[in-house]
Amino acid sequence: MIARLRGTLAAKSPGEIIVDVGGTGYQVFVSLNTFYELPDLGQEVSLSIYTHVREDALQLYGFVDRTEKSVFELLLAVSGIGPRLAKNVLSGIPAHEMVRALTQGNVDRLMAIPGVGRKLAERLTVELKNRAASLVSGNGEGARSADGCVRLETLREAASALVNLGYRRQEAERAVKDAAARAGDRLEEIIRVALRSIAG
Repeated sequence: MIARLRGTLAAKSPGEIIVDVGGTGYQVFVSLNTFYELPDLGQEVSLSIYTHVREDALQLYGFVDRTEKSVFELLLAVSGIGPRLAKNVLSGIPAHEMVRALTQGNVDRLMAIPGVGRKLAERLTVELKNRAASLVSGNGEGARSADGCVRLETLREAASALVNLGYRRQEAERAVKDAAARAGDRLEEIIRVALRSIAG
């Protein structure tokens, strides 16, 4: 599974870009919010990646902002929402506003997103309100924090790395959680400490 790409921005258009990594061009689908944050052609770009595997295709969805990737993955948890629709939803609203609307149950704000009607907006608030709240930093006041989203995404990436190495997901998540308490927020350090813990 591809979790990150770093390379040269070879082509870009709203919704889709090509990243050249060592001579290989990767097609990456992006929201408009990510598209507007991209550098000029020929410049280096680094993206968090969600890999969508189908029977007939392998599709990459890229994010400059890891908070947006976290929200993207939340949307995929809703029945009937696939990667393409999730990308389109996030083209119509910044990730932090999406989290705020979900946690506050703000159906009207969600309905302002192109393609989101009342029925879908209501379903999003019902199904994702509590999960969106998990993106909030645990500071005792319930205030939304981008740092909280980034940390959650770092823990997910670390757990996925261990799973890719052959460890069970439950074991990987437990080791990563324990490691994060000692290793801080750096992905590489969390993985190193977690591996040491699992190895005993």
